[in-house]
Amino acid sequence: MSDRFFPYAFDWRYAPVWLALGAFPGRDGVTLTADGELRARLGWFRLRTPLANVDGAHVTGPYRWWTPVGARLSGSDDGLTFGTNARQGTCIHFTERVGPVLGARAHSALTVTVADPEGLVAALLGAVGEST
Repeated sequence: MSDRFFPYAFDWRYAPVWLALGAFPGRDGVTLTADGELRARLGWFRLRTPLANVDGAHVTGPYRWWTPVGARLSGSDDGLTFGTNARQGTCIHFTERVGPVLGARAHSALTVTVADPEGLVAALLGAVGEST
């Protein structure tokens, strides 16, 4: 497998928020590496974990207009979001918590608003199947 990059679907209405975070279209997104790692980047925020640590993934959304953009913690659990739009994303669940990236607790899940959420789910589930 070669590296697979899934760029974020940036909504230009939220440009001031993601630019303030140092996020840029074409550079930021989720990479599944050939050496078996998941790397997510949104500006200065980064999360890395082995693909073997992925326990599942599914498409989520749409989201409330005031909550989707930026790097933030979930209000209901220890999940992390790297968001760039309110339309749709991929929620990735981990076997072992990762981080912490934000806050004091490690994260059991990461939601990312990539341009191809279904493709990311398929790639993750395929990679997890290959590693077992």
